[in-house]
Amino acid sequence: MNWDTVEGKWSEIKGKLRETWGKLTDSDLDAIGGKKDRLVGRLQQHYGYHKEQASKEADRVIDSI
Repeated sequence: MNWDTVEGKWSEIKGKLRETWGKLTDSDLDAIGGKKDRLVGRLQQHYGYHKEQASKEADRVIDSI
């Protein structure tokens, strides 16, 4: 799934992301709004990932949906 599609289906995808990354709050998910750069930032903040690692993890999860 590409990130343009993610933005359009964000309300459906939020649940999957919440299952994968339980530290993301509802307000985090609302703030992310389907934007990859915002998700990467929140993953760095909550999980201590480096930017490249967070980006790869985000892509991996989105591709699995």
